[in-house]
Amino acid sequence: MSVVPVFLYHAVSDDPPPWLARFTVGPRTFTEHLDMIADSGLRVVPLRRLVAALLGGPPVPPRSAVLTFDDGYADFASTVAPLLAARRLPSTLYVTTDALEPSGRGPFPSTATLTWDQVRELDAAGVEIGGHTVTHPQLDTLPRTAVREEVGGCKRRIEDVLGHRVDSFAYPHGYSSRTVRALVREAGWTSAAAIRADSAFSSEGDDPLRFARLMVRSDTGRDRFALWTGGEGAPVAPFAEGLRTRGWRAYRRARAATGRPYRAIPA
Repeated sequence: MSVVPVFLYHAVSDDPPPWLARFTVGPRTFTEHLDMIADSGLRVVPLRRLVAALLGGPPVPPRSAVLTFDDGYADFASTVAPLLAARRLPSTLYVTTDALEPSGRGPFPSTATLTWDQVRELDAAGVEIGGHTVTHPQLDTLPRTAVREEVGGCKRRIEDVLGHRVDSFAYPHGYSSRTVRALVREAGWTSAAAIRADSAFSSEGDDPLRFARLMVRSDTGRDRFALWTGGEGAPVAPFAEGLRTRGWRAYRRARAATGRPYRAIPA
């Protein structure tokens, strides 16, 4: 069974707001990561190649990797896309639709996000645009009706803007549940990116509706990233959901039920 590193980035910036700093790498570090991926012999393939394999299609080539980016920050257009284009590397960008609306009342405080015009341009340039909900909530703490609105409304908005079908979804914060995954499938998404055990490799035996990713953060050192490019240093999905994950979900649900939701992003 092939080990597939699916790298997850958020912001690529030298000056992120404090709440986002932990999930940000600088442009120089990101460039170094791209060089390390190339030097390791990994071949970056479009996400759809991995999803096709997870759905029973042809296997991905040996030593494949995938690049994904969450949320839809403005630095993707200004910094990330040119670096990827120069190397002809495919990528998937999961956007939170309310963050792109001109109202300015999106879910990410004090952070510049993409515009819909930029998303259209990225789509036309070959970047796969995926969905990341409408408002970036913790889906596994919401009632079914709210989950349907978040995952279905996101899909409809993106498809309306781009004028074509979109298939790839990512769970905000990586949080899902059996019910959430069923509703994601019901909405018409064919794949959904998760975060398993903080960071894990995907594989051809992974679940297409919660495939694992390696989350790259500000404290992801060069040595750890080098291990990842060599197929080491993290568990390999699929694996059973752990007690810690179930306990954390129960805690967040209890907070939400009492009107004191856990805030993963500051208001």
